[in-house]
Amino acid sequence: METKISNVERTELDNTMSKRFIWAIAYGSSIGWGAFILPGDWLASSGTLGSTLGITIGGILMLIIAVAYGGLTTRFPVSGGEFAFSYVGFGKYVSFIASWFLALGYICVVALNASAFSLLFKFILPEFLEIGHLYTIAGWDVYIMEVILSSLVLILFAFISIKGSGLSGNLQFLFCIFMALVVSVLFGWSFFSGEFALSNAEPLFNDQNGVWTSIILIVAIAPWMYVGFDNIPQAAEEFKFSPDKTFKLIVFGIIASIITYVLMILITSWVYPDEQSIDGALWVTGSVVQSGMGGLGMTLLALAISFGVFTGLNGFYLSSSRLLFALGRARFIPPVFMKLSKNKTPYVSVLFIMTVCLAAPWLGRTALSWIVDMSSTGVSVAFLITSLVAVKFFSRKENYNILYIIFGVLGALISLTFLILLLYPGSPASLSAPSYIALGAWVALGAIFFLFQLKKLRALTKEELDYLILNKDE
Repeated sequence: METKISNVERTELDNTMSKRFIWAIAYGSSIGWGAFILPGDWLASSGTLGSTLGITIGGILMLIIAVAYGGLTTRFPVSGGEFAFSYVGFGKYVSFIASWFLALGYICVVALNASAFSLLFKFILPEFLEIGHLYTIAGWDVYIMEVILSSLVLILFAFISIKGSGLSGNLQFLFCIFMALVVSVLFGWSFFSGEFALSNAEPLFNDQNGVWTSIILIVAIAPWMYVGFDNIPQAAEEFKFSPDKTFKLIVFGIIASIITYVLMILITSWVYPDEQSIDGALWVTGSVVQSGMGGLGMTLLALAISFGVFTGLNGFYLSSSRLLFALGRARFIPPVFMKLSKNKTPYVSVLFIMTVCLAAPWLGRTALSWIVDMSSTGVSVAFLITSLVAVKFFSRKENYNILYIIFGVLGALISLTFLILLLYPGSPASLSAPSYIALGAWVALGAIFFLFQLKKLRALTKEELDYLILNKDE
């Protein structure tokens, strides 16, 4: 649908998304592949208790940040989420910076999910994927079959995203319910499998890193772990329900994510002693489940991770395409990004995301850690600016709300802490050199887009931008 004011047209999306779909976006996007692939890495760096505390603390910090998102989405239920919020608070230039960094975070997660799917097959059917050795990157061998599999997954979910929210919404909800059931079954089973013993959970913290660093290493990547909750505001324009339900749905999504992460860490930790099953394993959780629960347990885990990858791809294709759609609609990037398919989905944005992500399978698994760091940085920038917007917006006399101001201040401090942990060279969680290089490339691409559009953007009046971004026609 298109409406018009002055000399600009505003392309709008249809109201097709139910509450269960929106909850599934938050939960499925947050969990994705990480809860099933990475527990072994977290145990190695932080120990059982360090990992559990880091994930729980990170989730609580996200709940604090989410208060601002709930309040602002209720006031501005339009596509773009942080793009609209930052425009309201600080104008068009800061808005572009926040949105471009957030787009980086979202697109990185799409790429991560596709790469993680090939890792699952590399564990289950190594002979099949280890065909056509291409080269080695940072110690990781890249094979053509691995690249093909990841690429096909990216293409498939781009197609599903373009087909519309009916298909993607039903799949998202069903996959999320199945994931939750599988995690519950595996957790209950873990008490009666392998050589279960609470003593297997030792060390509780990484002896070399110590208690503090063990926890901080996990807390620092919380923006990446829980980034799915802020997919909800991206789809606000398509809600079939009142936007004042936003915060409640975000809370349910984050709590479900915390529980899932913690249960998978405990399953990985205590089913088998470290030296018997996980030392040097390609995929620690897979090795533990296969050793302790046999073929049936491994089948359930393989299905769960497949569905986790699918929900991550589905959720972040949706959120990143809506963000690019909103940027294109406001002429911040070329307006071709706002073009809609016959199913009312921003297909050009989806295809752009797919094209960028098709580079990831060629980089190997080592690149996953680089991409996680980049994603956390991009998301943290958006979290910081959104929290500051909440403070500014709800401090105005006509919008005054002390609760949102307090949580906005807390959210800003938390987000700033995340950025310091990621960007300060002496931090235990600081970015690696390849992450900085890739981050610089993304900033350069954003600068090119922005400079290309700058003349057109300056030609738009404030009233026209208010209309295009916020749907304000007065």
